[in-house]
Amino acid sequence: MDAMNQPQPVAPALVSAFAPGGTLRASINLGNPILANKDAATGEPVGVSIDLAREFARRLGVGIELVVFEKATASVDAVRNEKADIGFFAIDPARSEGLLFTAPYVLIEGSYLVRESSELTDNTQVDAKGHRISVGAGSAYDLFLTRAIEQAEIIRLQGAAAALAALRSGAVEVAAGIRQLLEAEARREPGVRVLPGRFMVIQQAMGTPASRGAAAQALLAAFVEEMKASGFVADALQRHRIEGAIVAPASTGVAL
Repeated sequence: MDAMNQPQPVAPALVSAFAPGGTLRASINLGNPILANKDAATGEPVGVSIDLAREFARRLGVGIELVVFEKATASVDAVRNEKADIGFFAIDPARSEGLLFTAPYVLIEGSYLVRESSELTDNTQVDAKGHRISVGAGSAYDLFLTRAIEQAEIIRLQGAAAALAALRSGAVEVAAGIRQLLEAEARREPGVRVLPGRFMVIQQAMGTPASRGAAAQALLAAFVEEMKASGFVADALQRHRIEGAIVAPASTGVAL
């Protein structure tokens, strides 16, 4: 598209706000395979979030540095502590301090995984006394379930792999996570199944340190809206062969 090939110049003050060192540092979370993975051949990060980061750097007219993490919590902290200039996170009230978010660009389902022998057949049955739910500590679904679960016990572990292993070992009755990841686990080896439907919708957005100001947030928010409307996000999902995620609808309000 012409708008993408010839973007409007960004005011120097805003370029400096996002890339005070002359290079845009993008925090990348490899813990969410829908948004970022490592290329099997090169080992380099690839995915929707990387494509968006590179395009935003191009709009600013600066170079880019990918600051890569294995877990969402570390990725969020890097931006909050200004060790990165932008990041790609699930919107959650628990993450609002010190960060400015855009509206979401992708929606992802959060679901439950149980053992084949489990009597659980519905998401509403999970929150009961005696049930233990494993989650990746600090993940979007951990933050959501911390507020929503009233009777079951949440077991927080270091990363999605540990949460899935806890289910298979019998340490917990349920594992919570990104639906695509849980479905892949069920295909990998018999013995587990994904409960129908979802318990939450994860809203993936871009974020920047709060210190960068309202004008920087507005620019980032406008960028996200254009990337959705132009088909950039949809094309990236298709190019990276991502299933289990949809492009978020256009935002009609103020970015979060």
